[in-house]
Amino acid sequence: MHVEGTLEPELILELAARNEVTLPYHDVDDLRARYAFTDLGSFLELYYANMAVLRTREDFAAMTRAYLACAVAAGVRHVELFFDPQAHLVRGVALAEVVEGIASALHEAEGISTGLIACFLRDRPAAEALEVLTALLDMEAPILGIGLDSAEVGHPPSGFAEVYDLARARGLHLVAHAGEEGPAEYVREALDVLRVERLDHGIRCLDDTALVDRLVAERMPLTVCPLSNVRLRTVGTMADHPLAAMLARGLCVSVHSDDPAYFGGYVDANFAAVVDALDLDRDDLRTLARNAVEAAFVAPDRAAQLHAEIDAWHAAG
Repeated sequence: MHVEGTLEPELILELAARNEVTLPYHDVDDLRARYAFTDLGSFLELYYANMAVLRTREDFAAMTRAYLACAVAAGVRHVELFFDPQAHLVRGVALAEVVEGIASALHEAEGISTGLIACFLRDRPAAEALEVLTALLDMEAPILGIGLDSAEVGHPPSGFAEVYDLARARGLHLVAHAGEEGPAEYVREALDVLRVERLDHGIRCLDDTALVDRLVAERMPLTVCPLSNVRLRTVGTMADHPLAAMLARGLCVSVHSDDPAYFGGYVDANFAAVVDALDLDRDDLRTLARNAVEAAFVAPDRAAQLHAEIDAWHAAG
């Protein structure tokens, strides 16, 4: 879940007015009308344009607080937020404004445990990502790991090996987007070159039977985002979504919301969509939820607490 992807139109316009940012939208309806994306690139164009309203640490805190309120209302118990520091640095926003704003809201969170992951933009130079990671480490930013996101096709994971080597050496967790629009080979690179602990999306792994077998054997978590896949046209319709097939193959898949303000709903809406379209039952939902806990970077006692809550829900069925 990308925190910048939780900027609802109402908050975008509110922050634009506060910061005197001129946007090419007349109102909320005008902005929402632009959410008819044709692919990942068309989404990213709007996604980055709307970030112009984020200027101060209070803006980043307001965005994060608004998301946390939605998450708690949706029943989320734990979240590991992605944020894109480079997308703000290139606009002249200081790194401290970004990190301290988001972290302050996470620190205030009640009813939910949280973590923060810095993602690097794969369509910008790896050397820049290394500089930003170094700056985050120097300022002792409260991040638990790093990730890799943005336009996937033509930007293989292997180019960021040095960035991931540094993060690993400093004890950070490692995740990366792979196999969303890019080929199954990008999933293999994320595993072998970046040595990730968790894969974001990964739906294209199904194109490679040997790779699927490996992912199953290694219990490699895959964070699947159904509404995102349909809205970005990596999957035709929700009925065509491979989630049920991935479950049947024994993959460690879980359901997530990616950029919920843009793709039609938060994690509860994603669950509702797959239940309706893929005829998932209560056992499937339990598996998806338990897989999410297994994938999370939480202490064993917190994992046990979450598993117990899931199992109690299942038993009450």
